Amino acid sequence: MTPKLTVAALQTLDGVHDSPRSFAGPYFDDEAAARSLVALESCAAMLMGRTTYEYFAPGWSAATDPYAARVNGITKYVFSSTLTEPTWSNTRVVSGDPVAAVTDLKKQADGDLMIYGYGQLSQTLLEHGLVDELKLSIFPVVAGAGTPLFRRGRSRALRLSGTRTWRNGTIELTYTPVSSAG
Repeated sequence: MTPKLTVAALQTLDGVHDSPRSFAGPYFDDEAAARSLVALESCAAMLMGRTTYEYFAPGWSAATDPYAARVNGITKYVFSSTLTEPTWSNTRVVSGDPVAAVTDLKKQADGDLMIYGYGQLSQTLLEHGLVDELKLSIFPVVAGAGTPLFRRGRSRALRLSGTRTWRNGTIELTYTPVSSAG
């Protein structure tokens, strides 16, 4: 069975996704940590771009709770043409074509793959049909300004495959790409 690639993105009600600690932090309670740990335990690796790596590495590499232990222990692939010496444990830099590299990873991985955030890497992989599931967590916050989650790019049809509402007011929408064949 081919591993599934999930993109899990956080956003505000008005569609902002940058600086998620500023809006998601207060909602990352014990329930959210437990859900996140369960999702990550089935994964063989995390994928990220350089910007996400630079955002995550300082905070997560020093944390010690069970979720952080999983994040620190999992293999991390960072897609970057400029990062050469990663300092975060279990990190491998991929400097080549991300589409080809992820195609190979999906053939070889012994578990699912996870991307946190929706940056250029996620957008590229979605546009090339490599994303199997897009999970959007929408927080009950209006940012008022910031980088929107979606940017210009190729169109991709998605089908809503699940919804959840959490006690803290966060809504999770799960989408699966609609195959171009039907």
